[in-house]
Amino acid sequence: MTTTFLRRTLTAATATGGAAVLILAAAAGASAHVGVTPNKTDANSYALLTFGIPHGCEESDTTKVAITLPAELNDAQPTVNPNWTVEKVTEQLAEPKKLADGTSISKRTSQIVYTAKAPLEHELRDALVLSVKLPDAAGTTLYFPTLQSCETGQTDWSEIATDGQDPHSLKAPAPSITITEAASADGHGAAASTAHTAEQVAAVTDSGADARSWAGLAAGLGGLALGGVAFARSSSKRRQESAA
Repeated sequence: MTTTFLRRTLTAATATGGAAVLILAAAAGASAHVGVTPNKTDANSYALLTFGIPHGCEESDTTKVAITLPAELNDAQPTVNPNWTVEKVTEQLAEPKKLADGTSISKRTSQIVYTAKAPLEHELRDALVLSVKLPDAAGTTLYFPTLQSCETGQTDWSEIATDGQDPHSLKAPAPSITITEAASADGHGAAASTAHTAEQVAAVTDSGADARSWAGLAAGLGGLALGGVAFARSSSKRRQESAA
């Protein structure tokens, strides 16, 4: 009886360990992308976009990160990060672009380039923050193709899902956000769209994938723990009945 009990216990432990490994692997994979997390997504508002820089290119340390701005944005103000130097790259527009205030521009900021003062070790993360004015275009998804250069090799985070394609199936997805409706003057618009905004942000950012992965990990491990306790209690009860 003792041998049978030990065999069953080891089998259950092996299955539990294997499931935990799979869950951890899934969570690690989700956190491997360069992602962007906005502090707000309201149309026609100023937002802070935080780009998470994960591991380097395979095992190589990161030396430069070039973030391309979507055509809908005219400029971005980079936040100072003591670990990096930063520069703006501008482009000449094919024709002047008229702004909402009636003025026109002939150039726009097309890219923000961060260069590491010392290579970012591949097992470490860092965050790069941009301040931008979001366009008045609720429902529009803005993509930020990002080129991550390393001491050896580079990763071009620029893939965009086609219609019907799962964004999480992409190997190197471009960081993105979806603009939501502008808040009304009394703030009701922001309150009504809070849950919807959170759902959209989670769907289009790597940080959202991280949150879902870790939540799934916690739920999965909790279920495995409860299953193990139930199995142990059942085995103990059977041993007591056999002894009686």
